[in-house]
Amino acid sequence: MSQTVVGFFDNAQEAQQAASQLAAAGFTQENVDISSGGASGATGSNTSNSSNYQNTSGTTTEAVGDAAGRTGDGISNFFSNLFGGDDTEDARRYSHVARQGHSIVTVHCQSAEHARQAAEILDRAGAVDVDERAAQTGYAGANNLQASAAAGQAGMSAQVIEENLQVGKRVEQTGGARLRSRIVERPVEASVRLREEHVNVERHAVNRPATEADFNAFKEGEIEITESAERAVVGKEARVIEEVTLGKEVTEREETIRDTVRKTEVDVERINDTTTNTQRSGYTTDDDQRRS
Repeated sequence: MSQTVVGFFDNAQEAQQAASQLAAAGFTQENVDISSGGASGATGSNTSNSSNYQNTSGTTTEAVGDAAGRTGDGISNFFSNLFGGDDTEDARRYSHVARQGHSIVTVHCQSAEHARQAAEILDRAGAVDVDERAAQTGYAGANNLQASAAAGQAGMSAQVIEENLQVGKRVEQTGGARLRSRIVERPVEASVRLREEHVNVERHAVNRPATEADFNAFKEGEIEITESAERAVVGKEARVIEEVTLGKEVTEREETIRDTVRKTEVDVERINDTTTNTQRSGYTTDDDQRRS
């Protein structure tokens, strides 16, 4: 779907630089218009034209604003057509800023993505903020009742807006506990009594006559006695001596939220009456009922 992007610049030089940046980004010359609003802002030689919205870019794109300018207020007609043919608040605000003599760059785009890209290029090139510039140049806006009354507009209305307090809940982490196990070593000692055997060799001098038993033992042979000793043997036994468990306990509490809310109160004053009747519209709160 085709879209149109409009950028306001303080002078024609800035508008021309913006158009050059658009061309460098791939936008064709046929889709970019440079125009100036008001006689003071005209950059072309055709300043005597009856239109107060001149197309000075020299492009072949249809100059809607120039054509509309020949039938009444060209600026208003241009922006009215741009915003769908209705005299909307946006159209009036843009028309007001255009009448201040700004140079206008209009980009005709074939898609929303191209329109977004064109808007970014115009912003980087120094396009003015339309809302801010309108406020700086004294634009009253549709919500200004006095300005609307002075302009003779009928059917004025004021909106009554009231804020309501909405209290929700969100969960956020306030703390916690973490179990981390690690192994530590500590020195221990224990006493144990060990038994050892030792072989003793004893020689005794003897001088006696040999007996029959001595002669029976008088032959070769060997006698062997072994020694033994106890050694300490170490073993370990693991035993569970404690259990640590993590759990949660849920408690609830009631908290009172105190804040302020706003609402619009409209005072209606009858001017032609000798007595002034004031009517206030809005909603009656519980506090008002209690005070009554």
